[in-house]
Amino acid sequence: MTNNLELVLYTRPTCSDCQDAKTYLASHAISYHGKDVAKDLSLEQEMIEISGNRIVPLFAFYKKGILGKKKLVESFIGFEANKKVILKLLNSIDKA
Repeated sequence: MTNNLELVLYTRPTCSDCQDAKTYLASHAISYHGKDVAKDLSLEQEMIEISGNRIVPLFAFYKKGILGKKKLVESFIGFEANKKVILKLLNSIDKA
């Protein structure tokens, strides 16, 4: 990926903002790794470690280090509220 930036998106199927985010990403062929919190409740602990809460959608942007270990660069809760800054980061991710 460009700049080694990777997006991990935490969602729930009942969240309309989550569905809007996934639709946007798919319509712009932006690659991401999706994590459905409803299917795996242990992901809530990951979310708390990343953002301090369990609110979705959670956008977590990682950069791969020299040894392949991922480092959290930025995280955002909510798509519409953070759309401008999320789109800026998404521009540095390769298209699928």
